[in-house]
Amino acid sequence: MILLKLASKSLFNRKASVLLSVLTIAISVMMLLSIERVRVDAKSSFANTISGTDLIVGARTGDIQLLLASVFRIGHMNNGVSWQSYQAISSKRGVAWSIPLSLGDAHKGFAVIGTDLSYFEHFRYAKKQPLRFAQGHAFAGVNDVVLGADVARSLGYQLGDNIVVAHGMGNTSFHQHDDNPLTIVGILAPTGTPVDKSVHVPLKAIELMHGSAQAPDSHEHDEHTTHPSEHHEHDQKHVPHQDLVGTPKQISAFLLGFDSPLYSLQVRHNINQYQAEPLMAIMPTVTLSQLWEMLAIVEKILLLFSLVVVSVSLLGMLTTLLANLSQRRRELAILRSVGAKPWHIFSLMSIEAVLISVIGTALGCGLFYAAMWASQSLLQAHAGISLSITPLSGYELSLVAGIIIAGWIVGILPAARAYFYSLNDGMSIKT
Repeated sequence: MILLKLASKSLFNRKASVLLSVLTIAISVMMLLSIERVRVDAKSSFANTISGTDLIVGARTGDIQLLLASVFRIGHMNNGVSWQSYQAISSKRGVAWSIPLSLGDAHKGFAVIGTDLSYFEHFRYAKKQPLRFAQGHAFAGVNDVVLGADVARSLGYQLGDNIVVAHGMGNTSFHQHDDNPLTIVGILAPTGTPVDKSVHVPLKAIELMHGSAQAPDSHEHDEHTTHPSEHHEHDQKHVPHQDLVGTPKQISAFLLGFDSPLYSLQVRHNINQYQAEPLMAIMPTVTLSQLWEMLAIVEKILLLFSLVVVSVSLLGMLTTLLANLSQRRRELAILRSVGAKPWHIFSLMSIEAVLISVIGTALGCGLFYAAMWASQSLLQAHAGISLSITPLSGYELSLVAGIIIAGWIVGILPAARAYFYSLNDGMSIKT
């Protein structure tokens, strides 16, 4: 206790240099814990890009290819799913809901998704969070469109603006559907998922744009074909759900949710053996895990970066302790002269190193939680990472304990040097 008290007073007496070491360790601890928490939560958020969906069904292809195309809007699907197969599978026992997806069109580089109202009701992301509207509402007419947050922000769109969809994904557009302008009626709140970069339209609108269906009431109002604005005013009235869906020949894929996980396994097996056409069903959580394993190099880079940060901070503390040691020779010699043993000096220096490490890690933990709280909403909105502000996990506590132990080990070197200082070396006057 006497050595602890003496070490505390010694650190306070050298508060300027000690504060620098403490801040260095605190920042490294904050960065280490932040990187580790972001790494874990990024993996979790990646797995939760789509949440609450039991199966994704599409034409037979690779698991990851189907996932990338249907969820991340990356790549394309060579074949589709017939509407009859979609209806047959969606009506199977145990299916709680289904969401049809029609892909292949784009608007200024953003993917256009044809779907129905069940998309806004049942689609979930990041731990089963529902989609929310920042402005407006879901489409109620055939010529209505709902934008993701990034689309509206990047292109500066507002409610009531008209847009034209082009055939072709990404920035490559093969044909502009100028005869079917769409009116923005809703803008979704940010989710940090591919939903933010998507343009959502009714399935019937996809049919109309591709010329595979006629506009409602076209036999009575032929002028609607040449006057899209009048057609939109007519469709602004709420129409039945089926009027927004129509009867498309095929869709790109569809999502399924079940009353029980047992049904999902049975239906998945049946779909993979489907006789009417070659289909496949994937479990998004499993496929997302497989995809993350392919990106394991990212985890390794983050871990390496964390270790480098901690190593630099500990080396900084070692440099500070060694630099102070040269200035403390007279102090240590005085302690020896009043009866301090060499092991007292060694213990004193070791305790100081541990105190610096403990104070630095404690401050670093505080900074870590402050950083998590400050960046939680920002990371969710722009990176899709849902941070969990929870007590330190067992692994994180082991990291903190490891830093304290490493700090004590680093302090052994200056403590060992002080141990061997002689009384005459400390008291002699250098010329």
